[in-house]
Amino acid sequence: MKKIRILVVGCGNMGTSHARAYHQLDGFEIVGLVSRKPESREKLSAELGGLPTFGDYTQALSDTEPDAVSINTYPDTHAPYIEAALNANAHIFVEKPLALTVEEAEKLVRLAHEKNKKMVVGYILRVHPAWTKFVEVAQTLGKPLVMRMNLNQQSSGAHWYTHKQLMHSMSPIVDCGVHYVDVMCLMTRSIPKSVSAIGARLTDEIDAKMYNYGQLQVRFEDGSVGWYEAGWGPMMSETAFFIKDVIGPKGCVSITDDAKGDSDDVDSHSKTGSLKLHHSTTDTDGNFVKSDEIIDTSDEPDHDGLCLLEQEYFLKAITENLDLNDHLRDAVNSLRIVLAADESFRTGKTIEL
Repeated sequence: MKKIRILVVGCGNMGTSHARAYHQLDGFEIVGLVSRKPESREKLSAELGGLPTFGDYTQALSDTEPDAVSINTYPDTHAPYIEAALNANAHIFVEKPLALTVEEAEKLVRLAHEKNKKMVVGYILRVHPAWTKFVEVAQTLGKPLVMRMNLNQQSSGAHWYTHKQLMHSMSPIVDCGVHYVDVMCLMTRSIPKSVSAIGARLTDEIDAKMYNYGQLQVRFEDGSVGWYEAGWGPMMSETAFFIKDVIGPKGCVSITDDAKGDSDDVDSHSKTGSLKLHHSTTDTDGNFVKSDEIIDTSDEPDHDGLCLLEQEYFLKAITENLDLNDHLRDAVNSLRIVLAADESFRTGKTIEL
């Protein structure tokens, strides 16, 4: 099989993990690494045996003429980088979010269809075996569902710098929220009706119109409700920063605390350790009929392993011509919901979808 020649753009946390995956997979050949800072691309190049490096994306795209481009940069670059790559006839892998607006995202989906190119958005929880199990168990709990999720990060140093850079274009509930809103949609298989949000600016180190803490609430047509909370910065609490909990008429399922590490540890963000399943059925005396069940999920991939699963899917999408219509529709819809939450915060009103 002819190898897919891929250009990796962005050599930070995600770009590095994805580059390692391409290096490991026989179906890919990395033709270049692109980053703003020479230190990051040179370090990654050395790790992977010496690869061409570039400081300019346009030049790299022209010089390498790749079959595919992997975009792992700050969100405000995603749309223009994707458009340039599609117009250069390359397939796309892009870290979430797809774009900064729904209109941009829809335009890029149309362009991918017109160019007959595959475009995969990096929703890492969709390939996570334990999170897949979490969704499956949640779907057995009846309707409506109550979904409670958060991921607060007490960040400092380089992590806080990255968060501040991200907040030039979007808040934590938008940047991280797409993952968890997507999971809620998978759990309910229902259409979201409305979104509301609250938030607060807890630092003078960010733009006056930006906020580094937020919580969104979403209502679904089937009566299900969910909230998601995210905050970034050195002031954030590490108490109850990781909650993943779903309640239905038949009981509840939760990702247990044994998965918890430090809030700024990227590996801990997707870890589960185990799931705790509680059954609500009681006998005639009102006592529980079943004991709680612990579903062991400790044998799960680490962050690099999850990125490898994502890139295996990307490779399969290209080589087996997978239909990505549902994947892209879900990516646009989850973006629509979190951007509506951002609008709700700024207007103080509930946004009907």
